[in-house]
Amino acid sequence: MRLDKIDVFHVAMPLKQPWKTAFSEEHAIDSVLVRIRSGDDIGWGEAAPYAAPEFSPEWAGGCTHLIRNILAPFLECTSIASGQELQHKLSRFKGNQFAKGAIDTAYWDLVAKKKGVSLWTLIGGTNPEIAVGADIPVQDSVQKLLADVAASIEAGFPRTKLKFRRDSGFEMVRRVREAFPDATIHIDCNGGFTLEDLPLFRELDALQLTMIEQPLSGDDLIDHARLQEHLDTPICLDESITSVKRAEQAIDIGAARWINIKHGRVGGLTNAIEIHKLCIKRDVPCWIGGMLESFVGQGVSMAMATLPGQAYAADIFPEGRLYADDLAHPPILLSGSGTAMAPDRPGHGFEPVPERLKNCLVRQ
Repeated sequence: MRLDKIDVFHVAMPLKQPWKTAFSEEHAIDSVLVRIRSGDDIGWGEAAPYAAPEFSPEWAGGCTHLIRNILAPFLECTSIASGQELQHKLSRFKGNQFAKGAIDTAYWDLVAKKKGVSLWTLIGGTNPEIAVGADIPVQDSVQKLLADVAASIEAGFPRTKLKFRRDSGFEMVRRVREAFPDATIHIDCNGGFTLEDLPLFRELDALQLTMIEQPLSGDDLIDHARLQEHLDTPICLDESITSVKRAEQAIDIGAARWINIKHGRVGGLTNAIEIHKLCIKRDVPCWIGGMLESFVGQGVSMAMATLPGQAYAADIFPEGRLYADDLAHPPILLSGSGTAMAPDRPGHGFEPVPERLKNCLVRQ
């Protein structure tokens, strides 16, 4: 398939409420959308590395510059036969997984549209009904946190993720566990701790959490393996998993008993599928994460979440959860208590609304 034209859009999408994590407090999500034209067909992709290089070394402005000046000119007017071929061509450029991921997901959307099939069907998905989890950012008070957890459980979400940082403290998580002794709960540390925090993790180990997500730095596999030796609670790696090779290494040394797969962080859907296959082969439970993307990026996550072997409810945010008006349409809606249906439309099923895209645009 010939890639005739590649356009890139840097957007800043205002959040309804601040999103607090161990590494930042976001009031808007800076994301990168890519549009690929091939003949009369258009594919859309997205990756959201945020405004500053805090989650990873990449950031939206840098991704936009790289795609506009290097990656798009390199790929335009060439023919690409598969996602694997696209990744091979991009491999000459080191790192920059989010930039590559935005292009790769647009490519897959385009391929599915050319074939007239849904993306989830094209990649081998088996169940369009997706389990959706609840994600709660860091809260300023125990009372607010307990209220949010109660709301998520009452709404029927099968699991709840709590963002966790140093000032959250053991006591807040303990209060949640006491209030909801049977709930499926885990914490996400976003790399905010070190091995010196072992006493804290030993305390948390007693709370029967499903997992502790990314406790240590994203560039460190060895210390995660060392930490896991001291804990019964499984460690799940997120920021550390940037490629198929990194996932394999993490499993080999015992650094990851769970793996969170984010298509933007690993360079696109092509690599995300390979990591999923690796997890199934190595019997490591995996689940689909998100970066608070628009429905464009979430459409790709929904396709991934239909693959067999999902061990945990995915990070999918329905209409109204993050943004007053998502820049893309149609809306993602819950189909039941803690479930959503992958769209049965060609491609991943979502595209930007021109006026909303314009309102969020930083640079094209």
